[in-house]
Amino acid sequence: MTSLDALQDRLGYRFREPSLLLLALTHPSVIHEQGGSQTHNQRLEYLGDAVLQLALSREIYDRYPDHDEGPLTKIRSQLVNQSSLAEQGRQLGLGTHLVLSRGEQINGGRERPSILADAYEALLGAIYLDGGFEAARTFILDCFRTQLTELADISSLDNPKGALQEILQAFSSESPQYHVTSASGPDHARSFECAVTHQGKELGRGKGKSKKTAECQAALVALERMKAGEAASQPAPAA
Repeated sequence: MTSLDALQDRLGYRFREPSLLLLALTHPSVIHEQGGSQTHNQRLEYLGDAVLQLALSREIYDRYPDHDEGPLTKIRSQLVNQSSLAEQGRQLGLGTHLVLSRGEQINGGRERPSILADAYEALLGAIYLDGGFEAARTFILDCFRTQLTELADISSLDNPKGALQEILQAFSSESPQYHVTSASGPDHARSFECAVTHQGKELGRGKGKSKKTAECQAALVALERMKAGEAASQPAPAA
């Protein structure tokens, strides 16, 4: 068994064109050492970055239907950054198989976060070319399974509607209700005000440029009021 065979076993993906895997592992430093005819992984890295962004963006979009663009982008940034991608490359053992110049090897290139992150994205580009988007998507979601599960904590901060419903469901099966109380402005610049109620009681109001934003703001106000109420109900500290 070759080293690339062992790597493919670890990846859980078998390349129909192993040359793509080798290309994904080839760092640009090789160009300077072996001459301009040597190909490297930067083009695959470019492609893999786009595939990664799309796969995770769609997964996050589906998981958090109440989030607007800002929170969705924030959640994605928790997953797609050099540190997290380098860790993905490290866990897959890519460093051992990298094709580096002698100088990069001497200077610790096999463990350098930027090189590992680039190699991981290049690997995704290679899988996409070899097996299509669904193969790449399946591989990505498997890699990020734990991180996606841990996003629940981030979601509670960025998804006030979900957090409010979770709190209310602790003592009632009735869900909070959201109502548009007013809408103003021209079609291209509408402004909405929404109220959130539960069991006939208004919990908060919010404004925004979309109904969803206004609803999230109303939920946030409700959460803040509930938190303030809990603090007020706590006994005062002893003198």
